[in-house]
Amino acid sequence: MAKKTKTGKITIDRELCKGCQLCISVCPQHLIAVSSKLNQKGYSPAEFIEDPTSDERRCTACATCATICPDIAIEVYRE
Repeated sequence: MAKKTKTGKITIDRELCKGCQLCISVCPQHLIAVSSKLNQKGYSPAEFIEDPTSDERRCTACATCATICPDIAIEVYRE
């Protein structure tokens, strides 16, 4: 029987994110990075960097990033 792995995705609200980088440190798949663009408040927010063509590093929708976010800027979607 084939083993089905959980997949998902996240969205990060650029304007709520203050760039604390806590989500970057807890992502087990290393799919979150600091954006090179500033938001309206002048912070460098986090951004989701998943490559949809790669099966190797995929978001598992574990929600650790959303749990640790002090600004409630991350939403997790499970497939």
